[in-house]
Amino acid sequence: MLDFQDISVHYGLQDVLSNVSFRVNKGERVGVVGPNGSGKSTLFKIILGEMSTDHGELVIEESPRIGSTRQNPEPDSPDETLLEYALRGVPGFHELDARMRELEQKLDSGDKGVLKEYGEVQTAFEHLGGYDLETRVKVALGGLGFSVEEFSKPFASFSGGWRMRAELSRVLASHPDLLLLDEPSNYLDLPAVDWLQKFLKQYQGTLMLISHDRYLLRTLTDIIVEVDAGTCTRYEGDLDWYLRERELRYQQLVQAKANQDHHREQLQRFVDRFRAQATKAAQAQSRQKLIDKIDEARIVLPKRYSQRGRLRLADPPPSGIEMFRCEEMSFSYDGVRNVLHDVTFNVTRGDKVAVIGYNGLGKTTLMRLIAGTRKPTAGKAILGHNVVTGYLSQEFAETIPPDVSVYKVAKAAWQGGSSLTGEKNFRNQLGAFGFDENDVEKPSGVLSGGEKIRLAFLRLFLSAPNFLLLDEPTTHLDLDGRRLLQEALQNYKGTILLVSHDIDFVRAVATSVLEITHDGVRSFPGGYDYYCEKKAQRETAAKMAAVPVSGRAQQGRGDLTGTDRSQRAASDAPALTSKELRQQRAAARAKIAPRVKELKRIVETSEKKIDELQAALDAASEELFNPKPTTDFAEANRKVRTLQFEIERYTADWEAAATELEELTKNAD
Repeated sequence: MLDFQDISVHYGLQDVLSNVSFRVNKGERVGVVGPNGSGKSTLFKIILGEMSTDHGELVIEESPRIGSTRQNPEPDSPDETLLEYALRGVPGFHELDARMRELEQKLDSGDKGVLKEYGEVQTAFEHLGGYDLETRVKVALGGLGFSVEEFSKPFASFSGGWRMRAELSRVLASHPDLLLLDEPSNYLDLPAVDWLQKFLKQYQGTLMLISHDRYLLRTLTDIIVEVDAGTCTRYEGDLDWYLRERELRYQQLVQAKANQDHHREQLQRFVDRFRAQATKAAQAQSRQKLIDKIDEARIVLPKRYSQRGRLRLADPPPSGIEMFRCEEMSFSYDGVRNVLHDVTFNVTRGDKVAVIGYNGLGKTTLMRLIAGTRKPTAGKAILGHNVVTGYLSQEFAETIPPDVSVYKVAKAAWQGGSSLTGEKNFRNQLGAFGFDENDVEKPSGVLSGGEKIRLAFLRLFLSAPNFLLLDEPTTHLDLDGRRLLQEALQNYKGTILLVSHDIDFVRAVATSVLEITHDGVRSFPGGYDYYCEKKAQRETAAKMAAVPVSGRAQQGRGDLTGTDRSQRAASDAPALTSKELRQQRAAARAKIAPRVKELKRIVETSEKKIDELQAALDAASEELFNPKPTTDFAEANRKVRTLQFEIERYTADWEAAATELEELTKNAD
């Protein structure tokens, strides 16, 4: 489907992509990973035609419908509602709908040309999923956290984060052939990430996902493309296979680089020694040419390895058993609407609590109340004995002055109340967080996301906290940065309250969960998996409670199955005459006739297509296993995989249609 052929892209003197070649086949689910700023989003811009290449080309086969999110979504008009905006996400939908309405007015004329065009337009409309588009859009909006009441609100009234959710919902509902998602979880809370994962699991097209979220990558992708140091490497396996394989490849690369450097060093010594001697000048010149060739093909280690850091969290100072307690605590920003209402819970020493809930329900507000940057408008919020909070807000990157050096940023925090003394001790703390003598004089504005979070943690720990409040600490981190932070927090002996949309991160760090809902706050004294189990049990109980009392009572009397209840109802009903039975069956058959006709068409079409594809697969396999001198193995292998995928897809359609057809005809008889 996508064939990147020797592509290079330069920003000024920087090589973003250099001679990149790889392929994405139809139906594949590809995770695109790599350090921040390595060029992942550049690949998407090339696919979307938003950026041209300096060298090479991208071949896009079969003209797929491409779905992607825009960075700054805007409504068509000030009055456009959220639902109208989301419905506008399918290119051509409104045009086809309008044309169908026009043609419907002309159908009575008997013009065969009108009838033919109407059939073509209707087929295109069905291909877009036009008849159930509104339902799909509403499902997507609801899954991403919008309430039904918000569907009719003006799109312009929503904040940037919620606009991005709406943009994502309309892309998902459009069912494109190729779906490009660039960090979709950045704008979502944890429940919405969980919904997105389940939705994308059912997506049938080709998926390319840029993400640092290991949960999404692990459960949704089976091919990994790593973008790093200007190169793109395709790994034929899932995330876990990629993580193992890249370490092996890295060790091989390190050895190859060491051999190359050693060889270059020997050549350079010869050149330096003999270039001035007339008898050796020709040999020195020859070796200089070899050095130039080595420099042209110099092995470059991936950026992620050259920027590996450390994050060692010191043991916290002592405190009392109870770290925080709130009693019937409420808070309002405007004095009218409560963000939090009658909240009661406590946190004890050593707890690692994940706060879970949809955006807008007060997770960040709760952090601010515990940190003391806000005061409750009602109730009590009490810190325990000798508790020192360390608050890392979502805006931590913006709170670091960009023109101030790493050394001065850390020094200001150190002088602001740390018990540490001495320059040597201070330098040791810098080193413990991965900043060496080459880093400390860097302006903070040039630091990567991972370096900034290490600096933010350094500022926290120089004030010696024992109660960490972390609001979305993984947002600016790549895969390795998240792993580094996760391991540090797992080993940390203090108390943690964290908010994160990274499910793998929460699962690994949290030992208990605090869920914030519209109905209040509920504590779960176990990790994330325990919370999911209890939540599922609660939802099942709620569904059972929704069954009418009479229905539950009937279930209790002998625990009748659906068949038993049908038979009892039939025995209590008055007997029908044979004529009435025939009329009843005829009415039932007439009711399902359109659906039966449609299913038969799908079955016949699928069977015919499967036969054609199987014949093509046999021919392609024959060419692959008995090649000719001109055989292109890569193209032959791609063709086999594509045909296999198509056969599986049509077989699934055939099975679903045949099963439903069998059930309908059996029930009608």
